[in-house]
Amino acid sequence: MAVQSATGKAAVSGTALPAGSVTVGLYAFALVELALAAFGAVAPHAFYRAIGPFGAFNAHYIRDVASFEAALGAALLVAVRRRTWRVPVLALATFQFALHSLNHLLDIGKAHPAWTGYFDFFTLAAATVMLAWLWRAASLETEGSMT
Repeated sequence: MAVQSATGKAAVSGTALPAGSVTVGLYAFALVELALAAFGAVAPHAFYRAIGPFGAFNAHYIRDVASFEAALGAALLVAVRRRTWRVPVLALATFQFALHSLNHLLDIGKAHPAWTGYFDFFTLAAATVMLAWLWRAASLETEGSMT
């Protein structure tokens, strides 16, 4: 539920997020997902070299992943306008990022160059935390709008 903070800014109770943060977060994650999807679909080998240097190159699988990233990015964009989509889309994104993080943790030493395995894992884990935070804030907003 939105409440007035000590600074006079509207905030979502139970979080440290100011009002409007869920919308900004949805836009940010949507744009990143859509950019990754476009990169993987249009230039799978460049994507592999820059972002996914794990195992053997496979353009088909990179484009498969790009299709999922595009769908998730589109759903995040729809959730900007359709508030009823926010909680389920953020839940899906949080679970997907958590599983993606786990996969990168399992293969952390298999990337080339090696530092990218660590970078990928820690950035995915941080994004998972941010998505969980947005999911909680969206849930609280939904509860607040029902009262």
